[in-house]
Amino acid sequence: MEQGYSYDLRYAAIILAFVYLGPLAGLITGSFALFARLLESGHWSPAIIGWAITIILFSALHPYIKRLTPIKKSVAFFVTYLFIYIITVPFIFNVFRDNPFFHFQYIVFVMFGVIIGGLLIESYEKLYRLNTKFSDLYKMTASYQKELKQTLLTLEESEAKYRLIAENTSDLIMVMTKEHSISYFSPSHNLVLGYNDSELENVEICQFIHPEDIHNFENTINNMFKNRKSQSMEFRYKHKAGHWIDFESRCMPVMGEHGCIEHIVIISRDISERKKAEEFLLQSEKLSIVGELAAGVAHEIRNPLTTIKGFVQLYKKENSSIEFNDLLLSELERIETITSEMLSLGKPQAIQLKRTDLRELLENTLDLLQPQAYMNDIQFKLEFEESPYFITSEKNQLKQVFLNILKNAMEAMNEGGIIQINLRKESEHECIISFQDQGVGIPEELLPRLGEPFYSLKEKGTGLGLMICHKIIKQHQGDIHYKSEVNKGTLVEIKLPLLSN
Repeated sequence: MEQGYSYDLRYAAIILAFVYLGPLAGLITGSFALFARLLESGHWSPAIIGWAITIILFSALHPYIKRLTPIKKSVAFFVTYLFIYIITVPFIFNVFRDNPFFHFQYIVFVMFGVIIGGLLIESYEKLYRLNTKFSDLYKMTASYQKELKQTLLTLEESEAKYRLIAENTSDLIMVMTKEHSISYFSPSHNLVLGYNDSELENVEICQFIHPEDIHNFENTINNMFKNRKSQSMEFRYKHKAGHWIDFESRCMPVMGEHGCIEHIVIISRDISERKKAEEFLLQSEKLSIVGELAAGVAHEIRNPLTTIKGFVQLYKKENSSIEFNDLLLSELERIETITSEMLSLGKPQAIQLKRTDLRELLENTLDLLQPQAYMNDIQFKLEFEESPYFITSEKNQLKQVFLNILKNAMEAMNEGGIIQINLRKESEHECIISFQDQGVGIPEELLPRLGEPFYSLKEKGTGLGLMICHKIIKQHQGDIHYKSEVNKGTLVEIKLPLLSN
């Protein structure tokens, strides 16, 4: 304070308010500064006029320098304030014109106030920005951590599901490395083949494969590494007890990061029962062929035999004294007996009919074919009404019919699909079993010939399978019908009588 005048350092705060907050903040800050100045000392006129000129020029200057950095804006405002102060205070208001040191001190104090205030604000802003970055980084880290936990949880759940499947399925699952060594055996190997984990560690897979199948197995694996495509194969696997089990395997390559095959997953299913069913079906077809041929031959022999026998009997009446007549007739009767036996091969044989649950029989048949369907990407969909389906039948023969029809349907579906099996009641005393596939279909004009001996639409078929089915269904007092469209599939419907409750 000197002669009523004071060092008003509050202009440093006004300059900083204009630099960092704009004209409105500068006006508010300047108003508080002016009010404090007027309360502190006299000489109001220079203070008010100088304040007004400073606020007006600062406000006018702000739009032109608002894009500059805070340091440059501070310099611009300070220079402007310096110009205003020199013009107004010592010259216009004649305040201490003869004491320049007073004005120099004041200007220096204001300058240091702006510098120190600017440094404090800049350091605070840098600290604030750094704190904001750390906060954003923390939030980002927390978000990533949450996503990582969720991903790990998902992976753990997925691993648990796959482990549950792998450890409880009856399928044999193996993982083969690119060095042809086995890195994983599923626990089902213990159940199906009788080996424990220690017996399967560090062993060559070919030690358990039938010698006749090793070449095919190795060729299939080598072709997969070359072609990088999934393949199927059949081989026999040795049980710990010493006998061989037939398996059907689906081999799938697993690619690595560089497009090379890192692993091969081999999923195998026991098809021993299916093999037995196929052998049973083949044997039935062979027996049917023998029966048909025997019946045809016997029929052709019987016609001339009847003629010969008639003439011998007539000759005996006219020449009863000839001794060899009886011998001829006895031999002819023996031939007739043999031909009758041959004819019986082509006729329906006596069967033992028993009370049978048709729904259970269908489910057992589907279970038998499920491994083959799985390997061919085919699904069975069985639908039935919730009511009993009891019939009188010979279970094995009906199972043979269902196996034959389902096998034909599967062979017609090269690209996989769904086979719909429906069991329903047509009436109180009759039920219908329908088999709808999604195969290539059969031309309508060929449908009437299905079931004829030696007529087949398959390249290597004998035509006897459906013939046997027709004979079996007929023996069970049932009917079989076909509906089909080319490239849309075939529907086979079997009607069978139901037992009364």
